[in-house]
Order: sequence, then C-alpha cells, then structure tokens
Amino acid sequence: MDTGDTAFMLIATALVMLMTPGLALFYGGMVRSKNVLSTVLQSFICLGIVSIIWVVYGYSLAFGPDVNGMIGNLDWAGLAGVGLEPGKYSATIPHLLFCAFQLMFAVITPALITGTFAERVKFPAFLLFTVLWSTLVYLPVCHWVWGGGWISGHGGLDFAGGTVIHINSGAAALVAALVFGKRKGWGKESFHPHNLTMTMLGAGILWFGWFGFNAGSALSANGVAVNAFFTTQVATGAALLSWLIAEWLVQGKPTTLGAASGAIAGLVAITPGAGFVNSTSAVLIGLVAGALCYFAVLAKSRIGYDDALDVVGVHGVGGLWGALATGLFATTAVNAAGKDGLFFGNPQLLGIQAMDAFTTIGYSVVVTFIILKVVDLVIGLRVSEEEEVQGLDLTQHSEIGYSL
Repeated sequence: MDTGDTAFMLIATALVMLMTPGLALFYGGMVRSKNVLSTVLQSFICLGIVSIIWVVYGYSLAFGPDVNGMIGNLDWAGLAGVGLEPGKYSATIPHLLFCAFQLMFAVITPALITGTFAERVKFPAFLLFTVLWSTLVYLPVCHWVWGGGWISGHGGLDFAGGTVIHINSGAAALVAALVFGKRKGWGKESFHPHNLTMTMLGAGILWFGWFGFNAGSALSANGVAVNAFFTTQVATGAALLSWLIAEWLVQGKPTTLGAASGAIAGLVAITPGAGFVNSTSAVLIGLVAGALCYFAVLAKSRIGYDDALDVVGVHGVGGLWGALATGLFATTAVNAAGKDGLFFGNPQLLGIQAMDAFTTIGYSVVVTFIILKVVDLVIGLRVSEEEEVQGLDLTQHSEIGYSL
C-alpha cells in the first residue's frame, strides 16, 4: 500500500462526496421558492439511500467477480472480503477506499436525474424510484464499464463516468420528463430560478469537487491524475465561455445561469476523456460542449418536453459528446493504458465509443420506463394539481424554505 496514493484518494473521495450537496444547491436555486427544500432533499437523501445499497449488495454487483460480462456476483455482498489491503482494482490503495470512492459516484448519479422531474414528484415515489433505478440501471452499466463487463472487455474508454453517469442519467431523465409530463402552467407562466446566487455557489462546489471526480479516477497520485486535473479545468473554462457567447448572440445578453450551466456542460463533456486527451483537445471539447449544450437546452421548448433543470441538454447531450470526443481525441501519449482515437490514427475507437454510448442509452431508456410505470402503479408519480400549486416543500415535507 502506498501512503501517498492513499492520502490522495481519501481527499478525492471527500471531494466527490461534496459534489452531491453542491448539486443540491445548484438545483435548489433553479426551482421556484416553494420547491427549494424538496429539490435540495432529493439530492441530499441519495447520500443515505445509495450508501446502504452499496454496502448490502451494490458494490458487489457493480465490481464483484464478473458474470457473463453483464453483472458482478454477490461474493462481496455486505462488503465481505473488502478490507484494508489493496484489492482487485488498485495495487496501492486499500480495497475499502476504492469502494468508498466508487460509492460517491453511485450517490450522485440518481441525484442528477431529480432535476428533470423537479417540482412535481411525490417524495415516496422518488425514494422507490431511486432504489430501483440504482439497482437495475446504475449497477449493471457501472459493471459493464468499470467492473470487468463487456464494455471494458472490448476496449471502450470512460475515464471518470461519461457513459456510466452522464449518458446513463441523461437518457433516464428524458424518459422521466416524458412520463411525468409538463408542470402545471409550463409554457404559460414564469418558471424563472428563484435564487441564482445559490445556483452559482452550487456550480462552484461542483467544479471544485469535479477535480476529485476526474483526477481521482487515476486511482494514484501520478501524471495521469495531473493531466485529468488540468484538462478538467481548461475544458470547463472553454465551455463556460462558449455557452455565454452563444447565449449572448441568440438572446442579446449573457447570464449568470448561462455561465453556471456552461461550466457544468464542460465538466460533463471532459469527464470520459479527462485522463486520455491532451490539454489542447480538452479546450476544443469544452468549446463544442458549451455551445452544443446551450442549443440542446433551447430545443426542449421547441420539442415540447419539460425537463425542469436541463438534465437532458447538459448531462445527456454533454455526456454523449464527451464519449464521442474521447473516440476522436484520445492518445496513448497521455495515457499508455488508453488508446489512440480517430485524430491519432485509430478510427475504430470512435465506433466503439458510439456503440457503447448508444447501447447504454437504449438500456437506460427501456429499464427506466419500466421502473417509472411500476412506481406509478404502486404509489403514483406526481403530486396532485393542488399540491403542485401549493408547492412540494409544504405538501411533502411541511416546511418552507424562507420565512420573510
């Protein structure tokens, strides 16, 4: 065991944990004031729900010994055999630390989806959905990519979660937006964010935590981690600027919400390739991501689906671009454990990345639809129209966010 790598990964794990409260603030500021607490709680409670799932069976199904390339077995259920010595996935840090690091990824993924059905979901329905989705969608896809499943077996690249987290949650969010339907008054009433200061703070915390997310995925304090750290920064900065420029050209003025959304788009897009692409490529990935995700968000009103907090446009579209961009820009000059992409002489990688991304989208769409229909049948997904008008803070939690 290497003490330097262990210290680095302890810090990276704590940074990724902080991202979920950061997401809570980011989302909480974008809803109307009558729904701020319910929105924050939906992210925050994932820290509890997914932690228990992870210990009981989640880690074993995601990272345990492989079963036909599709799922892990239950040999590590209850974390049996997951101790303080280095394990299967890293020779220099305790197995339990790797488990903890991956837990934080599993926590934030269902929290991301909450942005699409914000302001209209029953809290018990959300709890059941989170348990089922984490179990039936997140765990298999995580195993495919990182746990020795079929995607890793044929050479697909996902350094820190473009496919596992962002494409996966973005596809689920699209289905959820369609199944839930539009919020009452959507397209007719004002749905402006109630507290952009909170949203900007959340975006800053997410950006800060993302260094643990991406650099930590090297699992060691080495050059690949340094590359992932730096590419994360420059891609995010580039995306922030390109979103603002696109917004300025289309709407006439740049906005703070645009700056925050552009930064998140850049973080999402660089995630799959952070440890595989160089800094120049990272800037290009970010520049495309900002403008692309901005126009994807604009398209939702034209298409007619109510994705309340733009999960599809930012995480779905940004994650898909990032996965494909990894197939374009990856280079073994950065990471010998990776592959060269199209622009470095290997067009095959782009095809692999596309197949992995669209297979994940298909799986997530189908299983998420089934889960939502089951939850709707058992509990009912949406609050009543009267409760929606009154706000979820009062009707679901008997609280108010502000007493002025």
